[in-house]
Amino acid sequence: MLILGIETSCDETGVALYDTEQGLLGEALHSQVDLHALYGGVVPELASRDHIRRLVPLAREALSQAGRGLGDVDLIAFTQGPGLAGALLVGASVAAGLGLALGKPVTGIHHLEGHLLSPLLAEPRPEFPFIALLVSGGHTQLMRVDGVGRYRLLGETVDDAAGEAFDKTASLLGLGYPGGPALARLAEGGNSKRYELPRPKIHSGDLDFSFSGLKTAVLTKVRQHSPLDETARADLAASFQAAVVDVLVAKCLQALDAEGLQRLVVAGGVGANTSLRSQLASATAARGGQVFFPPARLCTDNGAMIAFAAALKAPMGSPHEPGFPVFPRWDLAAAASR
Repeated sequence: MLILGIETSCDETGVALYDTEQGLLGEALHSQVDLHALYGGVVPELASRDHIRRLVPLAREALSQAGRGLGDVDLIAFTQGPGLAGALLVGASVAAGLGLALGKPVTGIHHLEGHLLSPLLAEPRPEFPFIALLVSGGHTQLMRVDGVGRYRLLGETVDDAAGEAFDKTASLLGLGYPGGPALARLAEGGNSKRYELPRPKIHSGDLDFSFSGLKTAVLTKVRQHSPLDETARADLAASFQAAVVDVLVAKCLQALDAEGLQRLVVAGGVGANTSLRSQLASATAARGGQVFFPPARLCTDNGAMIAFAAALKAPMGSPHEPGFPVFPRWDLAAAASR
């Protein structure tokens, strides 16, 4: 089965072709970072318009890479939610139009399910069951995964997501958009022990997260030591990153212990952070466990994860409503039960 995957949930336009026998055959991705940099964040209307411009050319590029034509596609999958409503509608309407024109089935995929299953695109592939850390600009969640469509939420952020805290802290340090990667680069040359910052909820006894207070603590340091020289900015960035990573690592280990599992999967944009990868790898190895990451290019939003998720779900059946409904807010557990 050849599946065309379309991702337009926010500020990346992604298209990919996945064959259930041959694997990933072609993928094309366009990031809107330069478009939104002037505004310091994603502008929903501009994001939607750019998806309209980019989607068809990217689909042609992915098909060309694969050496296939639209007529070869057996199933069209698109991100149905969560995300920006207008951006989601672009992908949904194109998918529905292609399905109608080609007489092919169309299926909607949960954006987080795409991220959750994306590490299975790499080798070695984790076996079920495992603990999954979904960590991005909009989500920070710990899930128990017993199989495709079998997910149980263990904990999540009660305020800012980890990636959101990275972006907001980067703004406080005068870094450009997107802030997370810029802060991580700055932190590489900093002293993570110079500034004492809190590790919110690290000893809370539950698996929830909270990063809003950490961002406020950074703001306090900035005001106390303003103006910051380059060394101080790097040290504060490193201290912030260390605090976030410490909390994420501690909660992941706690989840593994609570569920009696040894396999951890990390997905989402923050999963590309090298410090987080290194410390999670060391911490899980020290307790005899394993951690699995998707390739760095698949940590951001992309069409490959949508096509792949659709391939895994196809044998289970995944009905699609008439038209092209989208769900800007959509609980993963509820989506899995549909």
